[in-house]
Amino acid sequence: MKTVLITGASRGIGAAMARTFAANGCHTVITCQNSEAELLILKEEIETSYHVPCTAHVCDMGNYLQVERLFAQIPSVDILINNAGISYFGLLSEMSVEDWQRIMDTNLNACFYACKLAIPSMVARKEGRILNISSVWGNCGSSMETAYSATKGGINAFTKALAKELAPSNIQVNALAPGLIDTAMNRCLSAEDIEALKTEIPADRLGSPEEVALLAWQVVNAPAYMTGQVIGIDGGWF
Repeated sequence: MKTVLITGASRGIGAAMARTFAANGCHTVITCQNSEAELLILKEEIETSYHVPCTAHVCDMGNYLQVERLFAQIPSVDILINNAGISYFGLLSEMSVEDWQRIMDTNLNACFYACKLAIPSMVARKEGRILNISSVWGNCGSSMETAYSATKGGINAFTKALAKELAPSNIQVNALAPGLIDTAMNRCLSAEDIEALKTEIPADRLGSPEEVALLAWQVVNAPAYMTGQVIGIDGGWF
């Protein structure tokens, strides 16, 4: 039984991926920072519905000491999915240094921390899969979301570079770049904003977390020769 670690899994895309991987027989390790009650409900659902082990941990993935403690408590990871992330909407000139640092820690540094600690056992076994969750804004940038776009652009470059480092060890590193997905992160947008954005999306709708989760499963199970890719799932938007 393979072990998958999914960060930021209490809801949205992370929770959908946890269900998908559990349904396919994986020991699922899930984390969140602030939504412990939701995370424990998901753990119970997974164990009851899919009859696989699920362990839940509260961890700030942007805090290296906490991530070290997490890895000391879990088995070797076969599949690492770096999904934890936060958004920030506003003018860069009005953004505080503290908010900038927080989004860098949560979206980008967390990816480094988890990879740093997961990679040694993968290299020892000469196998492993790493999947980073990026965004369309990492490819093209978004006005009023400069910091978020910067972190996701960093994830894209990180993915491509790390894939080259780890390919000789038979470890594949890829990323997904979702477009507008129906998650809590996007529910801060007004109905009018959502409708305006939908007119720009050829599919004429928001994507679902389950669609992203299915693609995540497919990428993790893709041929080993596929590595270093940033794969869009955005309804034809970009």
